[in-house]
Amino acid sequence: MRNALRAAVGVFAALVVLGVAFPNSLFGLVTDTGTAEAALRLAVPITLAALGGIFAEKSGVINIGLEGLLIVSAFAGVAAAKLLGTGTSVGPIPSIWVAFLVGVLASTLLALLFAIVCIEFEADQIIAGLAVWLVALGIAPFTSVVLFGTKNVQVSTLADVSIPVLSTIPYLGDVVFSANVIVYMMFVAVPACWYVLNRTQFGRWVEASGENPSALDTAGVSVDRVRYASVLISGVLAGIGGAALSLGHVGAFTAGGATMVNGKGFIAIATYLFGNYNPLGTLVATLLFSGLDSLQIGLQQAGIAIPSELVQTIPYVTVIVVLVFVGRTRIPSAAGEHYDSGEDSR
Repeated sequence: MRNALRAAVGVFAALVVLGVAFPNSLFGLVTDTGTAEAALRLAVPITLAALGGIFAEKSGVINIGLEGLLIVSAFAGVAAAKLLGTGTSVGPIPSIWVAFLVGVLASTLLALLFAIVCIEFEADQIIAGLAVWLVALGIAPFTSVVLFGTKNVQVSTLADVSIPVLSTIPYLGDVVFSANVIVYMMFVAVPACWYVLNRTQFGRWVEASGENPSALDTAGVSVDRVRYASVLISGVLAGIGGAALSLGHVGAFTAGGATMVNGKGFIAIATYLFGNYNPLGTLVATLLFSGLDSLQIGLQQAGIAIPSELVQTIPYVTVIVVLVFVGRTRIPSAAGEHYDSGEDSR
């Protein structure tokens, strides 16, 4: 409760500063449905990657390769959609959904490789995570050029879905109940992950694996298996987030520079730390960032007389300010540490 209050104070302070700086633009942007819709779409890949990061880190494996998982899944989804063709189907499944699954599979396989390196071969988790990011950062543009002759590949996007009756509610109907399907995925994933982590046996195993792996081992549960499962879950969730970004939000993969992912995996790490490994708190933190990101885009489009580079820093600076108000987050006791079954008895 104290952290939530501090966060609220930080958010309020940030909005006051923005209101003073942009008095003629801020109110209209905040109340505009387009800004809110954009904020929700921007939140999807960050939220899903953050949920995956929670599973991995709570089990004791620090996965800072979330950025790489987002890149790989975003590219694999677009590549598959381009190769399969728009408007086609594979059996009864539309090609765009097959492409979406390909993106998730690519991320999951990369997460499996990361898990093997960290758990089986006991590599440094931070270095291995950075390797995942750097490999994805290089292989996606290279493969894009080899397959399509360009680093920018355009495809169609997943459709919006309107919920009868609820979509007619003023403001909320347009923002929440007449949204892209990826937004509904996010709203399903957050409570589902909260339930798994807090109300299931597997959730208790994940927490024990990260806090006291020897106790979990003594209880007859394989620490390695729990960690493998958790890292694979992080791969699946990040894969959904990456495919949602390219196939649900942008309709393209852009591989120039930092790629279209552009740091969202690292922001995801900040949001789950902000949310103290709670999926609900993580969603709030992500909506804070994506909302401010949507606002800064609107401010640029409004033609304010301030350099665009300065406006683009608004969401990042605000998140830092809010983190100062929130204070420290306690990471799992065994996060980043290797565990060998029976090592305490030797």
